[in-house]
Amino acid sequence: MSFPPPFGAHAFDGLRHYLAGLLASLPAPPTAILMVSGHWEEAVPTVGSAAAPGMIYDYYGFPEHTYTLRYPAPGDPALAARVRRLLSDAGIANAEDPARGFDHGVFVPMLIVDPDARIPVVTLSLRRDLDPAAHVAIGAALTPLRDDGVLIIGSGNSFHNLRTFFDGEPEAAATFDAWLTEAATQPDPAAARARLIRWAEAPAARAAHPREEHLIPLMVVAGAAGDDPGRRVFHDVIGGKAISGYAYG
Repeated sequence: MSFPPPFGAHAFDGLRHYLAGLLASLPAPPTAILMVSGHWEEAVPTVGSAAAPGMIYDYYGFPEHTYTLRYPAPGDPALAARVRRLLSDAGIANAEDPARGFDHGVFVPMLIVDPDARIPVVTLSLRRDLDPAAHVAIGAALTPLRDDGVLIIGSGNSFHNLRTFFDGEPEAAATFDAWLTEAATQPDPAAARARLIRWAEAPAARAAHPREEHLIPLMVVAGAAGDDPGRRVFHDVIGGKAISGYAYG
């Protein structure tokens, strides 16, 4: 696969290395993965409940082989039902989609994280209004899943401005990345969540995220963190843009 300037053949090697080592970095193998994808939005948070999710090739103009990729991980209808119960118990309206497959926000990272596709994966949509406080609350409702060994992953990007991603100008990405790292890794998790909810006031916020669907998955993960402070576990400069990833617990 070729990449347009300023990308090169090895531009994503650091990210690939991080994703490939993700499971080994955990204290124990996860029983399942709940993936919050920046590529799925519904009126209310919606859970993919298929037992054997199919594929959704939600992109265009890519090489032919990218439309033959398969990620045959099983779903977990029981986990999907538990997600719905937890949301309902918290007073959060929700829904399920028994036909939803894996979009590329799910299968692209998971092909690297768990290439053997052994771990069940359940997907969760964003709420279409992208309200950050609402998504922190969604994450908080799902905190008990962590005690069951479920790994909650927010799939998005800390910088997502496609109009400027390829121009090589790094300033906005670096400025927002510095703010995001400081906010997400506050020693006081409640203070971190309060900062993240007000992300749009950050310097270069809208230059980094003209629309915030790729940032909001982080709000769900931070909401599920409980008393665990955040850590920056990945950082690289890709295409001249600072990119970071964060973990809790």
